[in-house]
Amino acid sequence: MKFPPSFIDEIKARLPVSAVVGKRVRLQKAGREWKGLSPFNAEKTPSFFVNDQKASFFDFSSGKNGDIFKFVMETEGLSFPEAVEKLAAEAGVVLPKVTAEAQVQEEKRKGLHEVVELAAQFFEAELMGERGGPARRYLASRGLDGEARTRFRLGYGPADRFALRDHLAGKGVPAELMTEAGLLVHGEEIAVPYDRFRDRVMFPIHDARGRVVAFGGRAMSSEVAAKYLNSPETPLFHKGHLLFNHHNARKASHDTGQVIVVEGYVDVIAMSLSGFPQTVAPLGTALTEDQLGLLWRMADEPVICLDGDKAGRKAASRAIDIALPMLEPGKSLSFALLPDGQDPDDLARSGGRQAIAEVVAAARPLVDMLWQREVEAGPLDTPERRAAFERRLKEPLGQIRDETTRKHYRREMDERLAQLFASAAPTRGERGGREGHFQRGRGGGGAGRGGFRQVPPWLAGPLRASSALTQSRLVTKLRGEDTREAFILLALASHPELILRCVDEIAELSLDGPAAERLRQALLDAVEDALDRETLANRLAQPRVREAYNQLMAVTGPAERRKLAQDADPESVFDSIHQALVLHHRARTLNSELRAAERALADEATEANFAWIKDVKARLETIEGTEAMSED
Repeated sequence: MKFPPSFIDEIKARLPVSAVVGKRVRLQKAGREWKGLSPFNAEKTPSFFVNDQKASFFDFSSGKNGDIFKFVMETEGLSFPEAVEKLAAEAGVVLPKVTAEAQVQEEKRKGLHEVVELAAQFFEAELMGERGGPARRYLASRGLDGEARTRFRLGYGPADRFALRDHLAGKGVPAELMTEAGLLVHGEEIAVPYDRFRDRVMFPIHDARGRVVAFGGRAMSSEVAAKYLNSPETPLFHKGHLLFNHHNARKASHDTGQVIVVEGYVDVIAMSLSGFPQTVAPLGTALTEDQLGLLWRMADEPVICLDGDKAGRKAASRAIDIALPMLEPGKSLSFALLPDGQDPDDLARSGGRQAIAEVVAAARPLVDMLWQREVEAGPLDTPERRAAFERRLKEPLGQIRDETTRKHYRREMDERLAQLFASAAPTRGERGGREGHFQRGRGGGGAGRGGFRQVPPWLAGPLRASSALTQSRLVTKLRGEDTREAFILLALASHPELILRCVDEIAELSLDGPAAERLRQALLDAVEDALDRETLANRLAQPRVREAYNQLMAVTGPAERRKLAQDADPESVFDSIHQALVLHHRARTLNSELRAAERALADEATEANFAWIKDVKARLETIEGTEAMSED
């Protein structure tokens, strides 16, 4: 809502800044001004000043300044209209009247709010009723019972096509209003509108004021195409403008100075219950500009906490592209990448608050993630490829609209490029050894242990690998059929009931062996044909598939074959498949990095590239050791 300037001026005239600020900060008179300790930073010497004549405040410790509306927004986490409404009430100023048309729309919105609230109450009651038993058991299995149900108002939408419609109709709600609220499915070919959310666990979505405006529903059946379903766009709900749990997280983010962004509803709840109530999530979409604006009003550097898999990295890349044009002094993002194979819910349940705190504390700044994204986009082993890399790296920087921020990004990237592309020729102090050998320096500025210069932190990031391991079992087995790939696919072929539980992971799995690729395609084709044992058996009986199956069996060991037996415990097999998938992704990443590191070292024999190789070696050895233990 837009407010007339005269209305804003009247509030300012009635409320001196010192009166508004004085409710939160102990002020002392200092000449024509007031001074006190900053409400934004811990300090012992006052650096916060208020000037009633200028109707403004200024905080030297944080650089924040503005009028009474800005102060209330910053200290209470309110939007501008909410701050205006709050201060108007304090000043005794009546909110301006709206037009007749706007009044009609506002009344209609109030009606929709009431309808959606009635739906939320219905879903809550159903969850605790007879029909909600399976949903309660599901929530309990995810650690979402008791406090979680109450705090987040979780519910259940019954399987009955008309359960909610009939309930609301009994309370006098017309079907047109239910439809407009996004609660019913309708259309030209649908004679009788029916409930949108059926047989789903319900997650209410609130606006900034804590009112339920929409829902997200998680399907109880694995046969439903859409696992998660959100309300459609309505007069109350625009998913790109809201954040799940925003209404709870605002105060928590103000108190902690931090906001954490995760991907889904369950992740938010798990994080909140683990002691991180400042957690929010986008609503089934990539982060939008409006959502980023909301995040920056909560904290200067939101932490984007994403799964450590391919999808998580893609989400991080999208967030970078959204944020770049909007960066400004003091406003950025950082990225906390979870261990491979884990999401925030997994981490919360396995490691609790401490594990989450460690991941969040290790969050990397946006500039690091941008650099890493472009470095990993392709090899840098020729002048042309390095030139393309440099151009690719600098193109996004032109999107940064703020001139000062853009200047510092360009300077940072120039320094990193200079370091990365530094000549391999030895310095005067290093000459004398045989060509191609590293020479230890003798002191010198920036030298690290042993005389080598310290590797910049952005080069020592999550890079991994080693030349000494090029002949190891882990690396050499990639030349033929990979034993890990063989086990994953053979285990699924032996236990087809497990295929649907990880079909997406199998579809996106990077494979090296031709036999593995052939068997993977047979499994996916069986899923397309309505998976059952007979269908799968027919697929496996095809000559080329049978040949591939036998080739993969030939590279499996006794330990793996025991898990391929028909009488093996399916859950134990599934755990082994999951572990193999995690190790596979890690090993693929490391081997890719190994090749890049070795190319870089061959091209430019710098200390940085040598340190990169050493770091990757240690990580590969850890992975190989983990796999060896799993085979015992």
